Formats: sequence, C-alpha cells, structure tokens
Amino acid sequence: MVFGPVPSRRLGRSLGVNHIPHKVCSYSCSYCQIGKAIEIQIQRQPFFSTEFIILQIKKRLNKLLAQEYPNYITFVPDGEPTLDINLGLLIKKIKQFGFPVAIITNGSLLHFNSVKDDLMGADYISIKIDSVNPTVWRQINRPHKGLNLEQILRSIMEFSKDYTGTLVTETMLIKGKNDNVSAFLQLADFIKDINPQKAYIAIPTRPPAFSNTFPADEQSVTQAYNAFSRIGLSAELLIGYEGNAFTSTGSFREDLLSITSVHPLRAGAVNELMTRSDGSAEMLKMLICKKLIKQISYNGEEYYVRRFTGV
Repeated sequence: MVFGPVPSRRLGRSLGVNHIPHKVCSYSCSYCQIGKAIEIQIQRQPFFSTEFIILQIKKRLNKLLAQEYPNYITFVPDGEPTLDINLGLLIKKIKQFGFPVAIITNGSLLHFNSVKDDLMGADYISIKIDSVNPTVWRQINRPHKGLNLEQILRSIMEFSKDYTGTLVTETMLIKGKNDNVSAFLQLADFIKDINPQKAYIAIPTRPPAFSNTFPADEQSVTQAYNAFSRIGLSAELLIGYEGNAFTSTGSFREDLLSITSVHPLRAGAVNELMTRSDGSAEMLKMLICKKLIKQISYNGEEYYVRRFTGV
C-alpha cells in the first residue's frame, strides 16, 4: 500500500501510495508492466479506508530519517488512481504531513467534474497521452468501452487551462503503432496546446502485458524527440535509466550514458563533452561496440542515443 521512498528522475525521492486493488483500471494497456487489467471500469468507488491509508503513510514516514524524507508523496497504484472516489480527501489529508502530492494518471476520467476537482488539489500531475488517433489509442491503451478519445482529449485540454500546479505529459512509444512521423507530429501539436512543463517520451522497459507489444527503436525515439522539441516542447526521454541522470561526474563514459538516456546528443555536443572530461574517440567507439550507445543519422545530423533495444 505504501512503498519507498524510491528514486525518480521526475520527482526525486518519491513515497508511493498504492490505493487501488491490483489491476483495477479504465485501460488495459498493451505495454503495462504489471499485466492485463483484471477489472476494467470507469465508475468511481471507494476501495480502502481513507483512515487506513493515512495511517500507513504516517507509519512509513515515522520510520524515515530526516535525510530520507520524500520530495513527493505519489499516487502511483496498480490501476487508475482517479477511480478512487476518496482521492480528493486523501490528497487533503496527505498534505497535512507537509509534503507535496503527485499523481500519475491516464486522464481518462477527467470528463467527470469530481475528478477535475480532486486533481486540482495535487501539486504535480503526469497525464498519459499515447495517441490522438482513436484506432491507435484503442490498440495501445485498450480502454473501457464507455470511453471516447475525443472527450478525453478535450477534457485534458480544459483541465490544463485551469490547473495551477506542475503538469507533465508522458507518451509511450510502441513499435508499429505510434512510432511514425505522422503520429509524432499529431501528438506534438496537441501536447503543445496543453503547455506541459515537460513532455516525456518513454518506451516499455519491462515485459509488457501483451506479448505482441514491442518498444519503438532508437531511430523512432530520436525522431519523436526532435518533433516535440522543434514545436517548442520541453521534451525528455524516460527509457528506464534512473541512476545519476542529472549529475556531472567528470567521467565521459558515465556522463554520456546518463545524458543520452534523457536527451539524444548531436555529434558536436559529444565532442565537446570529450574535451571537458576524460573522453576520447576510442572510448566512444568502445561504447558503440558494447551496444551501450547507438549512432543515428537524422535530418542531416548525427546523433548519439542510449541504446535500449537488442541489449
């Protein structure tokens, strides 16, 4: 029910709250790392006692040293967090502990006024947007039959205009589904109007719920990153390497692996990194040979990206 704190590139130290029964969700995403949905629903309901959840959080916090305190208390359950009808009350009670609250949601229930009102109380919200194409959306996210993508996108847009906290988006790229230039441009055009602080681009890094689901390759991820960036979005990759992604060690190897797991680097930037560290062309070749880094040509430029397929 309560776990962590765990390291998060987005949130720093995150104390997780799992307040939804296993795999009760409004989607049954093809790429979900915890398996197929057991119960697909859109009706909000109470699941666990609010008092019980708050007690578990209090107990966990009491066991932590001051230096271990979380940067966020995060609702990141095994299902869709907004299905909990007590979510708004939980947010209010958790804030009494003095920590900001984050919520990771698929945004599918934002057409309910009660969900909008509840989420307004959170400090940080990440919304999943994998496709703006209804056919592709159904293939990837496998939604409840009562959901409509046009309504979901409209509700996300309306919510973004009123929400005053930190809003980010996350897009999961699936090979053969939403990993083409047309999909990138459509996604970027929609997400731009939401104006998120970050537009995260991710791939499945653990075994997916459905065996015919595969991560997009490095070339596609680089193209998506460029499409998002060109339109003015602050894009960032989430490809499963938490580590020291935001630190500078002075080591060419460590810095290159860290940075390219977040941002594809042009050849000129890699050369500059070499001159400011212990790097060399031979070291770069070795990282490529070991399949840790991949060199990609795109739009007349050479890029280096952290390799994450075929390793």
